[in-house]
Amino acid sequence: MSAHSEETQKFIEAAPTVLEADADATGQRLDQWLAGKLGPDMSRSRVQMLIKQGAVSVNGKPVDETKRKMIAGESVSVAMPEPEPAEPRGEDITLDVLHEDDELIVINKPAGLVVHPGAGNWTGTLVNALIHHCGDSLSGIGGVRRPGIVHRLDKETSGVMVVAKTDRAHKALSEAFADHGRTGDLERAYLALVWGIPQRPTGTVDAPLGRAADRVRRAVVPEGRDDARHAITHFTVVERFGEKQQEFATASLVECRLETGRTHQIRVHMAHIGHPVVGDPDYGQAFRTKVNRLPEPLKSEVKAFPRQALHARLLAFRHPATHLAMRFEAPIPRDMEALVVGFREL
Repeated sequence: MSAHSEETQKFIEAAPTVLEADADATGQRLDQWLAGKLGPDMSRSRVQMLIKQGAVSVNGKPVDETKRKMIAGESVSVAMPEPEPAEPRGEDITLDVLHEDDELIVINKPAGLVVHPGAGNWTGTLVNALIHHCGDSLSGIGGVRRPGIVHRLDKETSGVMVVAKTDRAHKALSEAFADHGRTGDLERAYLALVWGIPQRPTGTVDAPLGRAADRVRRAVVPEGRDDARHAITHFTVVERFGEKQQEFATASLVECRLETGRTHQIRVHMAHIGHPVVGDPDYGQAFRTKVNRLPEPLKSEVKAFPRQALHARLLAFRHPATHLAMRFEAPIPRDMEALVVGFREL
């Protein structure tokens, strides 16, 4: 049996959902009408995929044209297959779970854990851990039994993350993160230990980000460049360190709140205003010599710190099913707290 016929047989065996097109359906695209009828559990892109895979029939005949115009009185049948197994394998990796229900899971991600499998990190990721931890409670994202990643933290950034377990949660949370909380209840706050002391206690960095020369890092770029992406970070100085001891390097603990969510946004923006994150290997190289101005044992602790001192301390959002406001906080991890205590004693 060919791969295509196996796919068709899978839909034939699935129990269909039958819908009747009313007068309002006339003239609407098939994918648009179906997405509306199937409700929040089904995104339009998922509907389009089902149509192309032969899972949708109109008046008993399979259709594969997503733009097909509807006519009142037509009977539309949708065969929903069981979710396929996830491609990445589940791995028994300990997770710090802050909350879990049928729709989503919230975790406190440790530094050093990669979120999604990719080049150089095909195993040992958060996705591998979630597939093992959630098991059959994953009802399928886009027809595959896998966790729905709606936002990411860099490998060496710790803190709160939410992951969808259903299509409904994935769609709602994706829309919330795409909107960046401008019209909803999404709220994100990070703590960063940065070099130097900003001149003002609060400020906003409004600078577009694009690719740097190596295509892995990001940089502030001219607004008109093809790859320029709007990026805004608001920051507040929480503590100042070393300002009365001029022989030592100064530093600050700042809270950053995102109005947009670009790759490496906080790290690039703080470096852009002259206050890179302590320990940042990509954007803080120009400040490495400042470490030598620190007294022992802080100097050795900073030199040995293996990552950027950045932590996602707060995540708030509205639950996609209950619509209740949810708020989660993760305490600053011990390694970063030790650095803060060391700077506090300057």
